[in-house]
Amino acid sequence: MRNFSSGATARFFHKPLGDRRFQSFLALLRLRMPAPIRLRELIRTIRTARTQAEEREMIQKECAAIRSSFREEDNTYRCRNVAKLLYMHMLGYPAHFGQLECLKLIASQKFTDKRIGYLGAMLLLDERQDVHLLMTNCIKNDLNHSTQYVQGLALCTLGCMGSSEMCRDLAGEVEKLLKTSNSYLRKKAALCAVHVIRKVPELMEMFLPATKNLLSEKNHGVLHTSVVLLTEMCERSPDMLAHFRKLVPQLVRILKNLIMSGYSPEHDVSGISDPFLQVRILRLLRILGKSDDDSSEAMNDILAQVATNTETSKNVGNAILYETVLTIMDIKSESGLRVLAINILGRFLLNNDKNIRYVALTSLLKTVQTDHNAVQRHRSTIVDCLKDLDVSIKRRAMELSFALVNGNNIRGMMKELLYFLDSCDPEFKADCASGVFLAAEKYAPSKRWHIDTIMRVLTTAGSYVRDDSVPNLIQLITNSVEMHAYTVQRLYKALLDDISQQPLVQVASWCIGEYGDLLVSGQCEEEEPIQVTEDEVLDVLEGLLVSNLSTPVTRGYSLTAIMKLSTRFSSVNRIKKVVSIYGSSIDVELQQRAVEYNALFKKYDHMRPALLERMPIMEKTATNGPTEIVQTNGETEPSAVETKHPPPVTQPSSQANDLLDLLGGNDVVPVIQTTMPTKPASAGGELLDLLGDLSLSGGPAPAPAPSVPTSQPSFLLDGLSSQPLFNDIAAAGIPPMTAYNKNGLKIDFTFERANPNPNIAVITIHASNSTEADMTEFVFQAAVPKTFQLQLLSPSSNIVPALNQGTVTQVIRVLNPQKQQLRMRIKLTYTHKGSPVQDLAEVNNFPPQSWQ
Repeated sequence: MRNFSSGATARFFHKPLGDRRFQSFLALLRLRMPAPIRLRELIRTIRTARTQAEEREMIQKECAAIRSSFREEDNTYRCRNVAKLLYMHMLGYPAHFGQLECLKLIASQKFTDKRIGYLGAMLLLDERQDVHLLMTNCIKNDLNHSTQYVQGLALCTLGCMGSSEMCRDLAGEVEKLLKTSNSYLRKKAALCAVHVIRKVPELMEMFLPATKNLLSEKNHGVLHTSVVLLTEMCERSPDMLAHFRKLVPQLVRILKNLIMSGYSPEHDVSGISDPFLQVRILRLLRILGKSDDDSSEAMNDILAQVATNTETSKNVGNAILYETVLTIMDIKSESGLRVLAINILGRFLLNNDKNIRYVALTSLLKTVQTDHNAVQRHRSTIVDCLKDLDVSIKRRAMELSFALVNGNNIRGMMKELLYFLDSCDPEFKADCASGVFLAAEKYAPSKRWHIDTIMRVLTTAGSYVRDDSVPNLIQLITNSVEMHAYTVQRLYKALLDDISQQPLVQVASWCIGEYGDLLVSGQCEEEEPIQVTEDEVLDVLEGLLVSNLSTPVTRGYSLTAIMKLSTRFSSVNRIKKVVSIYGSSIDVELQQRAVEYNALFKKYDHMRPALLERMPIMEKTATNGPTEIVQTNGETEPSAVETKHPPPVTQPSSQANDLLDLLGGNDVVPVIQTTMPTKPASAGGELLDLLGDLSLSGGPAPAPAPSVPTSQPSFLLDGLSSQPLFNDIAAAGIPPMTAYNKNGLKIDFTFERANPNPNIAVITIHASNSTEADMTEFVFQAAVPKTFQLQLLSPSSNIVPALNQGTVTQVIRVLNPQKQQLRMRIKLTYTHKGSPVQDLAEVNNFPPQSWQ
């Protein structure tokens, strides 16, 4: 028989659809039509598909049949069709056209229909679609149904996808079911109440009376969900936290009964009684005992019992022990209990399960700052984890090893870490080298050991070290006067062995240029001196100039070193010849240096000895880094390595200053400093050397830098010489904004206008820290396009207090004469829990009032 639709059949017989006899005919027609296939048959058919196209064809064909059935209001097979639709939804195919059919099934009186309807609603609907509000009345009726299983379906659906409007309407019914004596409904009502509180926190007070007797329940399911509900309420409300602290003895009693109870097949998991409930109770105790002496005292004994009596042969016991350790570390526990917790983590490090070892290393890394000595006892086990094959365990072990370094174990730990640096994968070398640099600078037992360690790192992983490693090591060598002969001899030997590590080659070139006379004269007392001639030294440096391994920066170092040796060696004619050759180099930077050095030989030869004399000792004027820090447009740069003349190489603008990359080009301008450098200009033009790559012309700084440039605009201070810097700053009604919020650090901007110049926007940053540990050595830096001009004032502090107990403020003044939309790149650097952190962010959503 031909399959007519109902409308086509009516037109064929010229009968109205409302005719009773015709409706009977249609019903008979449907009975003769083949029934839709069952879900099991559909699954079997789809699994036989050999290609994705064949599967799509089957799905499309079945969806067409389901749509047709929905249009004909076929109540007989609606449940079956929705079930098949849900299976197709699970496969990733669109099933939105079944949403209203789910609502029809929910309104059905049959339990099987309701079950599929509620399941479909949870899968196909969410609170972003208005259709879900049509369920509210059905759920309310089912919550008051006489059958507990129908009530359970309604509670599950409301707890899964109920919107805030639905939660407000149905919270009363949930609260009633929370007080019922039926344990099946109470546990579902408790979980539904958790969802209601998350959606509408102000309804929390409604459930407070119902929580009084929840912990007295014998049913473990109700106990479990009750603890989840109490935990949610304590996390969301300080008042609830204070109210529920009186429940600590009761929770301790429940936990003790679980530990001491005998075998119960209903709750036993690998020989442990209900580990899921134990973990939930421990988590709630951690919240209740935090920052509270009385509560912590009440739970110390039970935590010790759990830590000593829990079986560790199975993963279930390890999960409970881990939660116990977290609780001990978070509350105000006794020192002996904390040592016990760290010893548990130490045992975890010996476990064969990689996940357990990783969890132990992560937990020890969090506690090493507060319980350093206890963690030190497991140092050998932690160092052994550096040999693990798992990269995640290796990284955590490396971070923890650096956190354990102190003045007493620096030699042993550095030996292990340098061995790790030799054999580790390339992805670890950069972080490991940085950690060695920081640890050596902080805890070096002697300058010779410090220099040897840094040279070992440069020899092993020179290509992976930080950009500032070269100037840092040069400064260290310069300040170690008694080590000059030893250092230049060691570096010369390293240069003969390998010239592929460019940072090492740059440091060696610089040292040979400075102390080449000590190398030739053989004045080394720390080890047996080597016999080297002047020609051999120059041969090595000239070899660097022509080597394919040398970068342009390295060639610049080498050429400058050769030039310096003109005042230390007698082979001046050879040096002149080399310098003159590179006066026509295709490398513009090298050519410029060669031309300038030729000019020294020809026109200013009387000044050459003074310009190229040995560097004096450099003083550290910054407290937050190994080198002197000067801010340029918000970025910190290591200070010039030489104070009598520029460093051996002024790096090209694409390499020397990462500020130029902040906004994707060279369109940045230097910051106008609020205080001028205290060093005299005759010290060699240190500031010029720092800002040379940021000059308005974009060209490199000239090698002889006699003075600080005077063409630098000082727009922020013009016309204000007789006024305070912030005179009559008036609020302009500009809304504040959040510029950065990540890893617990939040940066807020507030805006003002400076009265003397409306083109200047005054931005005050407010840095707050929501983590549990202070953020030290905090540095905020910013860069703007060159159509703007920027001034950074000094911050109020370099420590951001933990737990939002204070903020660090810093003022930025931005001149925007063209009234263009403000863009800014910010760079944040700080130390958190012993680990250095650095992050970049772009801020483009400034309020229009701040720049218009």
